[in-house]
Amino acid sequence: MALFVQAGYLVSIPFGENHRYDLIVDGGNGLRKVQVKTGRLRHGSIVYNCCSSHAHHGGPTTRHYVGQIDYFAIYCPELASAYLVPIGEAPKGKGYLRVDPAVNCQQRRVRWARKYAFGTLGPRQVGLSDGSGVQGEALKLPL
Repeated sequence: MALFVQAGYLVSIPFGENHRYDLIVDGGNGLRKVQVKTGRLRHGSIVYNCCSSHAHHGGPTTRHYVGQIDYFAIYCPELASAYLVPIGEAPKGKGYLRVDPAVNCQQRRVRWARKYAFGTLGPRQVGLSDGSGVQGEALKLPL
């Protein structure tokens, strides 16, 4: 939420329970629904869930967000960095944003974290092993 505000967006939090989104972001050209997820750094990729789990409610145990949100905002605590992934580019199960080059040198169909980088929370820079980096300033995004 702080990164959206730093980037100049208006941010609202839905009132009540059981919303399919965590934030509503106003970029000046309409409202966007954003679901916030925690990503974990595992084997050179940031891994996050692209569905919700609700086994305690009965019925299906997972639900996808297609048609219900516009973006996933993923925060990776290990890197203190955030990423913004449009729902149309997110898979339906687990999402992976690659930080380090793949061991097998795979390049095709790799979702590179730097493409979705939104900023960092804190003073440190996120150094990617390909030599690029994400500075601690928020990026303007097409919201």
